[in-house]
Amino acid sequence: MTKWDKGLFLKKIKNECDPRVQTIIDDIVKFSETEADLISWGRGEGYGTMTFKCKTSDFGVLPLFHLTTSGQIKFQINFLRSKIDRREIIRDYQLKLESNFMMDFDEIEYPIDVFHNIGDLFTIKSEINKFEFAIQGMTARLRQ
Repeated sequence: MTKWDKGLFLKKIKNECDPRVQTIIDDIVKFSETEADLISWGRGEGYGTMTFKCKTSDFGVLPLFHLTTSGQIKFQINFLRSKIDRREIIRDYQLKLESNFMMDFDEIEYPIDVFHNIGDLFTIKSEINKFEFAIQGMTARLRQ
């Protein structure tokens, strides 16, 4: 049974995160409500999670990223590498993440999916827009 929902998630963010991070998370949650095939809310006690999921005919339901009430985001790129056999889809997602966040997301430099502080990754609104565009592109390719 789900412990968290949108209302509780956003309320916790208002108590835990600075206003800039609150705005970023709120933008990503709103984007997720319109673009995700499925949003799942966490069941944990310490912090809440929101997972953006995409339904695919070839690979089932896949999570693309997680948000937490502690102001963190996890890109599921390594999990996706283990599930998706079409490397061009993963490569496209990887390149978009790398160009947006100026980080390496290849298998050598980024061997496991980890949480990143949202305030460190998203400094201007255009970075949020680019991230949302990358997710839209990924979901479009996965739904083909």
